[in-house]
Amino acid sequence: QVQLVESGGGLVQPGGSLRLSCVASGFTFSNYGMTWARQAPGKGPEWVCSVASSGELTRCADPVKGRFTISRDNAKNLLYLQMSSLNPEDTARYYCAQGGSSTWKSGNRGQGTQVTVSS
Repeated sequence: QVQLVESGGGLVQPGGSLRLSCVASGFTFSNYGMTWARQAPGKGPEWVCSVASSGELTRCADPVKGRFTISRDNAKNLLYLQMSSLNPEDTARYYCAQGGSSTWKSGNRGQGTQVTVSS
């Protein structure tokens, strides 16, 4: 049974930073590309960043490029999202999802962790 559990969200001031984590179980983590996505109230899911199974290739959406970094630790089945220069438009529930940028929508995902950027 695939399980993805996110943590690390919270309330942060504009310009601040957060690091999200996602622990994976129930599948061979190192065989899968992984994705962070987010969903703001009243909006659909939005792709944020993806990382290849090996961790060597990463991609991020234009709104977060240069501010967010995705990484993974295959030895520990962990996925990370380092977020900096946060702004109120980044407020959303952040999910980790099994799959890369073209497949995550149809894959498993966690319950998410809330990130709120506000002064």
